[in-house]
Amino acid sequence: MGVTVEHRRAILSNMAASLITHGRIQLTLAKARALRPFVEKVITKAKKAGAIPRIEKNGKQVLAPGALHLRRLAHADVRDEDAITKLFNETYKEFANRPGGYTRIYKLGPQRISDAAELAIIELVKADDPGYKKSKGRKAGKQAKAPKAEAAPAGDAAPAADAPKPEGEAKS
Repeated sequence: MGVTVEHRRAILSNMAASLITHGRIQLTLAKARALRPFVEKVITKAKKAGAIPRIEKNGKQVLAPGALHLRRLAHADVRDEDAITKLFNETYKEFANRPGGYTRIYKLGPQRISDAAELAIIELVKADDPGYKKSKGRKAGKQAKAPKAEAAPAGDAAPAADAPKPEGEAKS
């Protein structure tokens, strides 16, 4: 991103807080690609903390030491208490059965006018979203079209071949 390490951490922290709070943000493609691994590591910490059962202490349900540690590690990365609270109390449940890939990046068509930067939208993937199926390779163009031509009835091809050609065309 062309900034100092401290500035990069601050930018990623603020963008991650906005993404967790709003669920979708628009930014440049370079920033979206830098934000994806950062925010996915934070979400993984929230998932791990959610898997640790709470303990009862003096009649109250409190976080287990491991969960509290993960929450503090996440707070060190994303320095926004509201975003961390939302992530650790609500949002992590959406990703409980998902093994990774919590975000999706969409490229937006036109570039920004002022500096011609490519724009993108990064969003948190919904729990019921199955994702895209990977293609098994490139389709054979000629082989796929050939069976269609053979499947056509033979009666349709004969009249077109026997039709008289206009006088202006050269004979072959």
